[in-house]
Amino acid sequence: MKKVLCLVLSLCMLLALAACGGGDKPADSSQPADSSQPADSSQPADSSQPADSSQPADNKEPAAPASGELITVGVINNDPNESGYRTANDKAMRDTFTEANGYKATFYNNNDAAQQIATAQQMVQDEVDYLLLSPASTTGWDTVLKDAQAAGTQVILFDRMLEADESMYAAAVVSDMPAEGKTAVDWLASQGLSEYNIIHIQGHMGSDAQLGRTGALDEKVAAEANWNYVTQQTADWDEATAKTITQSVIDSGKPFNVIYAENNGMARGAAAALDAAGITHGKNGDVIIMGFDSDKWAFEEVLAGRWNYMGLCNPLQADTVDSIIKDLQAGKAPAQKIIYTPEQGFDAATLTQADVDKYGT
Repeated sequence: MKKVLCLVLSLCMLLALAACGGGDKPADSSQPADSSQPADSSQPADSSQPADSSQPADNKEPAAPASGELITVGVINNDPNESGYRTANDKAMRDTFTEANGYKATFYNNNDAAQQIATAQQMVQDEVDYLLLSPASTTGWDTVLKDAQAAGTQVILFDRMLEADESMYAAAVVSDMPAEGKTAVDWLASQGLSEYNIIHIQGHMGSDAQLGRTGALDEKVAAEANWNYVTQQTADWDEATAKTITQSVIDSGKPFNVIYAENNGMARGAAAALDAAGITHGKNGDVIIMGFDSDKWAFEEVLAGRWNYMGLCNPLQADTVDSIIKDLQAGKAPAQKIIYTPEQGFDAATLTQADVDKYGT
């Protein structure tokens, strides 16, 4: 019995020794690696695993420093087809606010104030650095101006003013439209007519230009018994509409001796209606023709005596706006809040070729 017990004990010891000896065998390569151990850096990374977020994702160049970034501007202007003035104004803005000059610009042209306002609002939401406005209407911009101020977008007006507190915009580079109107009306009064029967063709109603050029004439007609409106209608800056308005007065048989058109295109339309009817106009004609803006061809009409007067409205404001932005970027406030472009009136009796060459666009 003892022999049997000893034999059993011996077998158990042999089996235990065999089990302990298993630790000397190589690991089974079919088993997964211990994830607690670092990966062998000599082996290629498993492309199915996410990259280590502490390492750069790729070898792209770092972004340029803020000081080298383009200045972003949103430019809201009127339709360049509106007039020669507007074409020149729009071209000057596009030629100035380019990447070569340090700007990333978005341009929008529309004579509809509601569309302008909606687009300006989007530009503010897009966080442009500067919003440059030539508003189709002087009112309705309060929300845009407040949102721009809250967003840190600086507003600069050009060409036309707004009805807004000066604190709501950084600067304005504009024409003095009431002064343009007064200069024109004063010149007309100096002609000494016994009676003024006026076809008044207005621009886009509610615009700064229309309000200024209309206001002075309205005041004079209201104050003088011998100043009368034969008609007062808007052609919305359109030449063909101005021609139609003038033709309707001719057809009515009402006497008139003055056409006061609030831009040169409308004056040209009115003159075309007179020509078709055989009515003389200009320096030695029966009807005085007056226009506004800076078109070289219109200067030439005055120089030739076919028109009597043109009120200069200077469209070249982009360089001044650019200078203001450069100052603001350097931390300098504009020297003036409102900067009026230099302008004057020209008439057929005094206009020279040198004036045409200097001021015509």
